[in-house]
Amino acid sequence: MADIIELLPDHVANQIAAGEVVQRPASVVKELLENAVDAGASTIKLIIKDGGKTLVQVIDDGKGMTTTDARLCFERHATSKIKKAEDLFSIKTKGFRGEALASIAAISQVRLRTKTEDDDVGTEIAIEGSEVKEQQAVAAEKGCSLAVKNLFYNIPARRNFLKSDNVEQKHIIDEFQRVALVHHQIRFEMYNNDTILFQLEPSNMRQRIVQIFGRNTNEKLVPVNESTEILKLNGFVFKPEFAKKSRQHQFFFVNDRFIKSSYMHHAVLSAFEGLLGPNMQPGYILHMEVPTESLDVNIHPTKTEVKFEDDHALYAIIRSALKHSLGQFNVVPALDFDRNQSLDVPVGSTPPESSPRIQVDPTFNPFDNRQKDPSWNALYDGIQEVEFAPLQEQLFEGQKTTTQVPSFQYKKKYIVTSNKSGLIVIHQARAHQRVLYESLTHQMKERSVPSQSLAFPICVPMNQEQLTIFEPHQNTLELMGFMFGKVDQEVLEVTAIHNSLSMDLVPTFLSDLLEKLANEPAKKEDHFTHFLAQIMSKYGAIRSGTTLHPATQTHLIDDLFSCAEPDRCPNGKPIFVALAEKMIQNKFTL
Repeated sequence: MADIIELLPDHVANQIAAGEVVQRPASVVKELLENAVDAGASTIKLIIKDGGKTLVQVIDDGKGMTTTDARLCFERHATSKIKKAEDLFSIKTKGFRGEALASIAAISQVRLRTKTEDDDVGTEIAIEGSEVKEQQAVAAEKGCSLAVKNLFYNIPARRNFLKSDNVEQKHIIDEFQRVALVHHQIRFEMYNNDTILFQLEPSNMRQRIVQIFGRNTNEKLVPVNESTEILKLNGFVFKPEFAKKSRQHQFFFVNDRFIKSSYMHHAVLSAFEGLLGPNMQPGYILHMEVPTESLDVNIHPTKTEVKFEDDHALYAIIRSALKHSLGQFNVVPALDFDRNQSLDVPVGSTPPESSPRIQVDPTFNPFDNRQKDPSWNALYDGIQEVEFAPLQEQLFEGQKTTTQVPSFQYKKKYIVTSNKSGLIVIHQARAHQRVLYESLTHQMKERSVPSQSLAFPICVPMNQEQLTIFEPHQNTLELMGFMFGKVDQEVLEVTAIHNSLSMDLVPTFLSDLLEKLANEPAKKEDHFTHFLAQIMSKYGAIRSGTTLHPATQTHLIDDLFSCAEPDRCPNGKPIFVALAEKMIQNKFTL
């Protein structure tokens, strides 16, 4: 029998290893930024083109590499961060992943230029598919410049799995922010297609957060600070009123390394217990410092998952520290049992001049029908009368009759009407959402969108991340009746809006839209117009608790049953329920 086991060539082994290390351009960004930080750089510049597919380049002013190191860094298992296996459990840098640069060089075209402070000239190396194409001495500044071009150029199948430029750019920004947040003492710059996205000056932790997420972030932050023998914790949590349904602003750092930990996240949720609405997520940027020997960072190739020696103790400390901070800054409601609350007088109120007097009519007899109390009818004040509206009966098959049937509101939330089969109870807000949704999609298709110009622009606070998400969709929003003035990373000026939206809801609508796009950019990109109509119909629809005139009820019912899909709102929730006459009769059967 012939031998069948063979050793793989190095370039094939590197391509296979790249599958674990390099999943997308953001993986390259993470590796290069962390290497620049470990090199002691005070300024780091990130340059990307076409979502990182064409170019990812990191330039730093760190200590650089010698000619020998520059060549060896692309070999498998080459590292400057460990000497023996025991060093794996006391790593204080960004960690060692010896196959990283070798894997990157195996699936791209790499050009490295570097120089140390002691060398007179630098070194430049060009590599394609693990093969060294060029190595020469060049004039260079101290530090390192590493450009990764045409990622997966020699593995077309992998390149086809990459998402759009906007999606890949979003992942790159996430990695950039994670590194920049924890290393606030370093100056960071980021450029996309020759446009500057971030320019972050050295600062303290709070200032760096504001630099990244916008000026309006400052008022949302509550500082956290706790120091024990096993954990030093500092950072910020967002006030409960700024919680969101997404997990957008949630960052855990352990020994200056970004991590993901569902267990520690639960500790944060526990500290916010009773302060958040259903399905709401708190924001936080928390830095943890623990002894290196109590931490294992090598349980996952990307080093974002770690294992703690005593995670139960850390859980308790985090929960306690956050509850203390929230209470200390008057976020948690407090009761003062020592204060005489009867002395509290609302600001601007006038104290009563005298005690109220109680008057009783001694001649009143409730059983005397001859007595007519004129105030008796006042008992019914404030009770909404049932309002009936004529309505042409709507059948589920779309047929109409000339029979007039009544409709009325119940609890200012439902419209009750009937057809020949029984009663129909309609959720008024969802019904209006369906009507608006189909109207909006038709308007976009026909390019006939009603718009209203604003006398004064609406200024919506904007940060760089939101601006990056907004820009690709600006044209579609303008086709939907919006117009914009100033657009930058500080503010978004809205000068015209669609007729269905009220001006006071515009900032919330845009923030909600950008947040949803940030969480699911790939899903929303292909069907953005329908997604936009779905969000707009939610904000333009009447709310539960709104009193509807009888004519408005009739109009809404007519519009609903003229829709292509009257039974479900744009989010897929039921709009009405039908109660058959037989079902009602059965309730009265003995």
